Amino acid sequence: MKTIIINGIEDELFHTAAQALKDGDLVAFPTETVYGLGANALNPEAVKKIYQAKGRPSDNPLIVHIADISQIEDLVLEVSHKAKALIDNFWPGPLTLIFRKSSKVPDIITAGLDTVAIRMPNNPIALELIERAAIPVAAPSANLSGRPSTTECSHVINDLKGRVGYIIDGGPCDVGVESTVLDITSDIPMILRPGGITLEMLESVVGKVDTDAALELKGNVKPRSPGMKYRHYSPKAEMILVYGSQDDVVAKINELSAENRKKGIKTGVLSSLENAQKYCADTVIVTGSVDNLAQVASGLFDSLRKFDEENVDIIYSETFPERGIGRAIMNRLKKASAKVIKETEI
Repeated sequence: MKTIIINGIEDELFHTAAQALKDGDLVAFPTETVYGLGANALNPEAVKKIYQAKGRPSDNPLIVHIADISQIEDLVLEVSHKAKALIDNFWPGPLTLIFRKSSKVPDIITAGLDTVAIRMPNNPIALELIERAAIPVAAPSANLSGRPSTTECSHVINDLKGRVGYIIDGGPCDVGVESTVLDITSDIPMILRPGGITLEMLESVVGKVDTDAALELKGNVKPRSPGMKYRHYSPKAEMILVYGSQDDVVAKINELSAENRKKGIKTGVLSSLENAQKYCADTVIVTGSVDNLAQVASGLFDSLRKFDEENVDIIYSETFPERGIGRAIMNRLKKASAKVIKETEI
């Protein structure tokens, strides 16, 4: 398949991509979180192409993207007072809300669930594309299933060129991790995936918010939201999370790196800015400062992909404070990692 690269809204082929999206083709486009792989949400055959292009399991539900609040009316059964408050405060933005779905939403989008996930992205290219196509757009992240999500156009090209009709270049994504997914079908809203809108921000608007215990579970769990069941975000090399105090983590990673060097194993380290100069590994990639977790989130997936470029054999990763957007960072790192070294093992 020939893939056409489009340079933003002003490109003369932008409208062609919007029409192709409406007609059933796949279009990758930027959002404020990560790049999305879009299909006409009302066309089951078009949506099926998403799963084929990504190699995505069919029981992993998709998020529907809209450009206008009025588009919700045909997709859901009810918009509660809490939902309205959340929409007023956080849309457009990195918050996905789960509603009871209407009969117009194809089952292939929801993996057979009676709910549908909807968000309005805060990105001018995404909004213009959806508006011109005049349809709701189903869109998971624009990467091969299991790989780190795409936050730059080059990432999308590397993963999906030849698999999709159009890729729209909108530069790097700002937030860098996928949207928060919030189930609002119960009295107490529940976070199914942490993201750019934090627990604290949500509670400031609607009061108590729970977090789904399944976020920490592995195995045969029926996904209620994208990202809940399968290993995700993984670089090609095995990644190991190392927990403990900063000094202990640095010492342990350096010890393991030295052992690896003797065995001819190329070692990478995902590091905070504060510790980067302390490591003796073959490749050290800085994803941001522990004092600026938004910066860490923004650079996270790009950092994971850089390890592939360096052809490392194993990666050790620091951990980050699980507060604010740090919860989303650690959720992604846990999903990407094959093993954990606990503080008691250092």
